[in-house]
Amino acid sequence: MSKLKEIDPEIYQAIYKETLRQNETLELIASENFTDEAVLEAQASVLTNKYAEGYPGARWYHGCEYIDVVENKAIERAKTLFNAEHANVQPHSGSQANMAVLFGVLKIGDTIMAMDLACGGHLTHGHKLNFSGKYFKIVSYGVSPKDERLDYEKILSMAKKSKPKMIIAGASAYPRIIDFEKFRKICDEVGAYLLVDMAHIAGLVVAGIHPNPVPFAEFVTTTTHKTLRGPRGGMILCRKEFAKKIDIEVFPGTQGGPLMHVIAAKAVCFKEAQAKEFKVYQKQIVKNAISLAGELSHRNYRIVSGGTDNHLLLVDLSEHELTGKEAADALDKAGITVNKNLIPFDRRSPMVTSGIRLGTAALTTRGMKEKEMEKIAEFIEVSLDHPYNKKVLARVKKEVGKLTKTFPLYPDLLKSFKKS
Repeated sequence: MSKLKEIDPEIYQAIYKETLRQNETLELIASENFTDEAVLEAQASVLTNKYAEGYPGARWYHGCEYIDVVENKAIERAKTLFNAEHANVQPHSGSQANMAVLFGVLKIGDTIMAMDLACGGHLTHGHKLNFSGKYFKIVSYGVSPKDERLDYEKILSMAKKSKPKMIIAGASAYPRIIDFEKFRKICDEVGAYLLVDMAHIAGLVVAGIHPNPVPFAEFVTTTTHKTLRGPRGGMILCRKEFAKKIDIEVFPGTQGGPLMHVIAAKAVCFKEAQAKEFKVYQKQIVKNAISLAGELSHRNYRIVSGGTDNHLLLVDLSEHELTGKEAADALDKAGITVNKNLIPFDRRSPMVTSGIRLGTAALTTRGMKEKEMEKIAEFIEVSLDHPYNKKVLARVKKEVGKLTKTFPLYPDLLKSFKKS
């Protein structure tokens, strides 16, 4: 990092401080993770210099022979991981992957059924300010008030009435297993495409801990970070019959040149996901999430749906006289990073919320297990019991620091900063 320090000391300092922040805090944001150093190295490579519009063997620019090797490896590994017929690894994000699918096979104004944001859906599943809500007619399904889980019979009934051209399954804040086979049957009954957005659970799918949506859906989109533990980016998996439509809609339909340094990093993370250790890691993520949910429940925090089957959990703060925003602010001061989150049937606005979302993927990457989840639940309880007490929050932050030192993150990177 010495060259960066010389050329732009302000950016150098910001990166250094962010590296320290990640080291010294507990990362509980469910959509975040820590990549391997090999992923960081690939993304910081000279591939950032190369334009590569088009696809392997059919580029607009010359000089792509090694670029093609990288993209082909990423494609082959992605197809193998998920047993998919076709993979497009060029989407810059999960949102752009969703955009390419919707614009590729639907017409403006077509009806889409998707999960309501307040019940765990995503902005690209029909929010009125998002492209999905602006260009398509959205019918939102949610969870049952009885158990806060998907009600497939009600979803079928809604589908029969609305006759959607596509149903989107998948979520950004749903802690339970999603039955993709039931969604397939619903789609078949009403003649709809099935798009599964597995961005949050992709790593769990690779490890066989969550059912694979690929056999049931025409289209599957995902990010490559989160539980997959790769670089920030997107990907589309689809059946062969839709391959040409999807590829054209990614390029030139919605994107220009692919980010080849990011695609190289995706290829690396796909290779890492093939290892036996990755499956062990994914199992521990779920064990940690279940443990954390149990520990918080014992401390009288209501867990939405009564627990979790995956990497995340939602905590309902309604009975604790705290908003999600207030809780997230307090925890941030204590060195614990979470995000405020709507809970099903939330009466508060999305900017305030009645809940917080917690995820265990990043902590598990650091090597933490159930024993640490017990400590973290205690830290959360103390912080939320005294959300405005600076001394208490500072004391918790000190304890957080002691814990994180036991599980160092990127020690070689920190050494390189000190050397520079």
